[in-house]
Amino acid sequence: MAVKIEVCVDTSASLAAAVQGGADRVELCSALALGGLTPSAGFMAEAGRLPVQVFAMIRPRAGDFVFAEAEVAQMETDIATARQHGLAGVVLGASLPDGRLDAPTLARLLRAADGLQATLHRAFDLTPDQPAAVETAIELGFGCILTSGGALSAVEGAAQIKALITQATGRIVIMPGSGVSAGNAAGFVAMGARWLHASCTTSVPTPDRAAAMGFGPKDERRTDPALVRALRQSADKALH
Repeated sequence: MAVKIEVCVDTSASLAAAVQGGADRVELCSALALGGLTPSAGFMAEAGRLPVQVFAMIRPRAGDFVFAEAEVAQMETDIATARQHGLAGVVLGASLPDGRLDAPTLARLLRAADGLQATLHRAFDLTPDQPAAVETAIELGFGCILTSGGALSAVEGAAQIKALITQATGRIVIMPGSGVSAGNAAGFVAMGARWLHASCTTSVPTPDRAAAMGFGPKDERRTDPALVRALRQSADKALH
């Protein structure tokens, strides 16, 4: 079984680069600097026309994953927009105040996403009992969990990711993410990961006046197709 690569993007340029680099799937977002928020309808429409599988992030705001009723309703509408534009799936999560998965809210969102594939995002990394959260995700019907193993990066959380892969084998995909690159991909492949999540970005300067006026940071992170290809090559080499 080949290792597959998911690349998260938040601009048209990065979307094109991910496709050019050979990503198997794109996680479509806005505001990756904030962990990824829901992309615009226009961005979904653009992505839906491309020859690559696309999952839309469904996250209405930055911060925690404890959502009010109005936010859940907004997420249902955003899921409908992803479906309208022909996207393959959605990426979502919701938490209770104590960090456990909010199963009733997630069940509601998954009903809205019926017929689409679904990934549980890194709200999972805030759960106090990750093995229990894996079982909840399986019961709810998620196909994939994106996780850093509860650490700031997947490398730091590698031992936990390995344990989760062992627990979940054959029932749900555990996809390491956060700091995954060509330089460390082999370790995740060796522990059984068959999907890897990365941004594969390089730094691109923002025009000086735009940055000075507060319209953006001094540097923009943008997906580099060469880094996508390098990640794939490293993962494939580790598998064989």
